[in-house]
Amino acid sequence: MKRLNLSVPKHLSVRGILLPISLWIILLSSFLLLVPSSVLELLRLDALVQEFTPYIALMLLGSVAYLGVLAVNFVLDEAIHYLRGKRIEEQVEEKVKLLDPAERALLREFFIQGASVLSLPQDDLVVQGLLQNHILACVGNEKHYAIQGPTADYKISVHARKCLNRRVLRLPMGEMSQDELQQLMKSRPAFVANLSQVRKHAA
Repeated sequence: MKRLNLSVPKHLSVRGILLPISLWIILLSSFLLLVPSSVLELLRLDALVQEFTPYIALMLLGSVAYLGVLAVNFVLDEAIHYLRGKRIEEQVEEKVKLLDPAERALLREFFIQGASVLSLPQDDLVVQGLLQNHILACVGNEKHYAIQGPTADYKISVHARKCLNRRVLRLPMGEMSQDELQQLMKSRPAFVANLSQVRKHAA
C-alpha cells in the first residue's frame, strides 16, 4: 500500500505561497469592488460586499503593497547584479593587462590542450590568484591525491573569455615553427607533468 506523503516540499517558500495568494486577492477584490451592483445582485453578493467593503479594500491595498515591495526588490537585485558584473569586468580587464609569465602559461594550457575545462591544483598560488581575480571559475569535481594534493576542475570565466586571445597569451600566430613549439613546451606549468604522473598512479 502506498504511503501518503504529508511532508512539506523543500522548494516551497513563503514567497511562493504569498505571491499567488496576493494575485488572487487582487483579482477577486477588484472584481467585487468594481463590478456593477446589478451583477452583484445577480450573484447574490451585494449584501456581503456592502458589509465587508472596508475589509476587501484593505486586503486589496495590502496585496498591491506586497507586490510593489517584490517589484522594488527585483529591480534592486537586478541593479546590484548588473553593477557587480560591471565591476568584475573592469577587474578582469585590468588583470589581463598585468598577467605575469606564470599566469599566461597556465591560461595557455586551455588553448594547448584544446579543452574548455582543466583539472588544476587548488593550492597552486597562480590558480588561486586567477580565481580571486575572476579569470578562472571553479566548476567542482574536487579530488584529493596523497602525493599531489587537492585538485578541481576549472574553466576560463565568461568575463575573461572575451579578453583573452593569442596576442594576450603570447601564442604564435598561425602555424608554429619547431623552435616556437619547443619554447612553448618549456614554459608550460610544472604541475602539468605532475598531474599526469598522479593520474597514471591513480589508474
